[in-house]
Amino acid sequence: MSPIPVLSRGNLDFPKLDNALRHPNGLIAAGGDLSTDRLIAAYSQGIFPWYEEGCPILWWSPDPRAVMFPDKFRISRSLGRLLRQNRFEVTLNTDFDAVIKACSGTRRNSSGTWITAGMKDAYMALHGIGVAHSVECYLEGKLAGGLYGIGLGRLFFGESMFYREQNASKVAFAHLASLLKTQKCPLIDCQISNPHLQSLGATSISRKRYAEYLARHITPDKAIDWLALPTRLPPW
Repeated sequence: MSPIPVLSRGNLDFPKLDNALRHPNGLIAAGGDLSTDRLIAAYSQGIFPWYEEGCPILWWSPDPRAVMFPDKFRISRSLGRLLRQNRFEVTLNTDFDAVIKACSGTRRNSSGTWITAGMKDAYMALHGIGVAHSVECYLEGKLAGGLYGIGLGRLFFGESMFYREQNASKVAFAHLASLLKTQKCPLIDCQISNPHLQSLGATSISRKRYAEYLARHITPDKAIDWLALPTRLPPW
């Protein structure tokens, strides 16, 4: 593996995306910290942290990039029936803490626990300033599934999802995609493709095209007003 830049704590600058390694795909820098300013700077440039407990912070910008276009979310017959039954109550930003704690038990690409204690604290801080958001899915008053991610401009950057009841995370994702479609969000970042995301309609685009979406849609004047959105999402 070629050497990569090591970030200092006082400097929020990241290398240019073209400097990301091909192997491993997208590794662009190490070190730094998980301050809110650095995380916002990273996501704004198409970079995200991903590392395991006890390891240095690693920063990534893979090429190609997995994304979901909200109007292309794929609803299977079985998921459609489940959505129409409205068995689940779906909410927005009502229990971010519980969602990220539940997600921390999942694995990304089955390669180690990646939501470290430091990551949880960092995204809780982002939630506190209105940048990180969660979708909760309840069944009979109990948290059955959900997801969380980052909202910047008109874009949403998905981080993780979980379920305790079958298909609850899919229900949460379907409601998020529907909500974001009404908010004219053109793209949900899914970071790294996998068969589950592909089954829901995720596709891959080049890092260059992804950066063009960032340039067009991440400006504050185009931002989604998350505080104005309902905390209880309407039935399907």
